[in-house]
Amino acid sequence: MESVQHITLGHSPDPDDAFMWWPLFGIDGNPPAISEPGLQWIQVCQDIETLNRRAAGATEHLLDVTAMSCANIPLVGKRYALTACGSSVGDGYGPKLVSHQPMTLDDLRKPSCTIAVPGRRTTSFLALSLMLGPNSFRFEEVPFDQLMERVIDGTFQAGVVIHEGQLLFEEQGLHLVADLGAWWKSHSGLPLPLGVNAIRRDLDERYGLGTTRRVNQLLQASIRHAMQHHEEGVRYAMRFARGLEAGLAGTFVDLYVNHWTLECGPRGREAVKRLLSEAAEAGMLPPAPHDLFVSEPC
Repeated sequence: MESVQHITLGHSPDPDDAFMWWPLFGIDGNPPAISEPGLQWIQVCQDIETLNRRAAGATEHLLDVTAMSCANIPLVGKRYALTACGSSVGDGYGPKLVSHQPMTLDDLRKPSCTIAVPGRRTTSFLALSLMLGPNSFRFEEVPFDQLMERVIDGTFQAGVVIHEGQLLFEEQGLHLVADLGAWWKSHSGLPLPLGVNAIRRDLDERYGLGTTRRVNQLLQASIRHAMQHHEEGVRYAMRFARGLEAGLAGTFVDLYVNHWTLECGPRGREAVKRLLSEAAEAGMLPPAPHDLFVSEPC
């Protein structure tokens, strides 16, 4: 009997990640839509800041493939390389900086203001810091699924909302201060790489030569299948929608699962390198490794 390699795949509990990877997992007792003999995927669902920290933690807890914030890769670059597929990219849009009452960017830099952020390793925190200036504002880390409510009730004057909060903040009475993806595009001319997909650099060493290539191919095949079976994918993604009705869930999926996700291409790679380069120049992150991406695209 052929031995089975178990590949762990970590993703965040939001509709776009669920949408792109569902073909790799059996749903409701059905076999995976995308599979290969001798290889089985193990699904691990955790919030993005937990995945960021896990990638930097104990070796025995490392996932084979994992979502992480783009801002996290310089901290774990010796362990992980980026795949060319699986990214969540905001092309002129992204996480929203919102406030309880109308505020300006200068208001946010005042000592009396504390901004709720979903984690200091997230790309949204990095973009916020580049926009306002590193160390120019007070902040507190708050779990993403509690953050918007803490701004609504006035615990924090402002906050950076990610995931479904990007679509729901207005109906909750919050005010838009800045769209971080729009700011980054006006600043750099490039899309904002938010979540990225990373693969362990030692995969071939651990599972055999060619494993990285096989896994890459299956990852891209999963995204392509999901995009070709949009309705089925959105139905599954609704399990992770947290208050979004089906139409909005589909809208959110389409914002962050698109041609950038299937293959980031030269411009997507440039965007990653530009963001990390500016972060390093600002003293916020160490320099990123030169070989950021696996040697071949998905």
